[in-house]
Amino acid sequence: MTTNKAPLALLIVLLMFPQLAQTLYSPALTDFSKAFNVPAEAASQAMTVYFLAFAAGVMLWGYVSDRVGRRPAMLAALLLYSAATIAALMVSSFTQLLLTQAVAAIGAAAGSVVSQTILRDHYKGPELAKVFSLVGMALALSPAIGLFTGAGLTRWFGYSGVMISLLTLAIVLVSWSGVSLAESRPVNQAKVSFYKTLRTMLIDLNIWRSALLVAAFNIALLSYYAIGPFLFQRAGLDAALYGYSGAALAAGSALGAWLNRQLLQRHYTSNQLQALAAFLVAIGGAGVLVLQQSLWLLAPMTVVVIAFGMAIPNVLGQALTAYAGQLGSAGAVFGLMYYLLIGFGLLLTGWYQALGYTILLCGLLCCLLCGWPRRTLSR
Repeated sequence: MTTNKAPLALLIVLLMFPQLAQTLYSPALTDFSKAFNVPAEAASQAMTVYFLAFAAGVMLWGYVSDRVGRRPAMLAALLLYSAATIAALMVSSFTQLLLTQAVAAIGAAAGSVVSQTILRDHYKGPELAKVFSLVGMALALSPAIGLFTGAGLTRWFGYSGVMISLLTLAIVLVSWSGVSLAESRPVNQAKVSFYKTLRTMLIDLNIWRSALLVAAFNIALLSYYAIGPFLFQRAGLDAALYGYSGAALAAGSALGAWLNRQLLQRHYTSNQLQALAAFLVAIGGAGVLVLQQSLWLLAPMTVVVIAFGMAIPNVLGQALTAYAGQLGSAGAVFGLMYYLLIGFGLLLTGWYQALGYTILLCGLLCCLLCGWPRRTLSR
């Protein structure tokens, strides 16, 4: 493995990229509905298509990163994303738009799986958990940047403004990665069969537990991005308020990541913090269910994102400890599992348009998972 580490700032931005793409994309859903004359339920499915394709991309780039290297996988993926976004600017139907976004999602997936693999190449154990905690604090900026910028771009330029901004960001990342991204794949990495890794992980109950937790926490948060624009629209609220809501969510996510870091330093375990976060999602979901017809829903949604900021670094940090010899492939399978779950969860969410019930059910599922296979709240 190369002795040079990729700049942590670059890896953080690459990890932020898929989330920025999702949150910039969210305010444009209402413009998709108008521009292509499709109902809210159909426009919301754009995010479902994105995540299902994202799952395929995670598997693809995880496999490629183990076979040919982390750096070429990342560069190829960013170039694919750029090409798909250019194509999205030239479509004439909603079906064509969905197709280009599916291809773009495949490219964006490398920002998640390859960046995480590089971090796992460089850091281990408690140090990795602390790095993921720092990453979580940085990722807290994404909702504020994405929703606020996306709402403004959609208001002034429509969905094409969002696409152009994402294309610009992708080109910047291609250039930065080309200059600064070092190869981190171990030179003497054993060649483990991808299908053997797949078979092993599919019968690993701990992996399923982690994948379900990641999916449930993500669906609780992302359901707001899929349904939120239409809730604001139906409540007669200014669309700009939806963009501004990103600031509240960012503050909550940053607080959650900060609390996670502080509690880890006080020797709370990852499982204890996951259990606490699960309880907070359930409480937040109940609050959203009661308040989802008013702007006050942002208060319980902030509780949900606090929980997200606490939970995700811990789940991701410990999920693949048993697969150190094939991190790229294991990360691909793990990502495929939880992104497929997220995609199908958002499919149901977009169809039923029931934000409060969705978050509450996610919280209850997380509580159940955190009580299995062992109780985790006792210190």
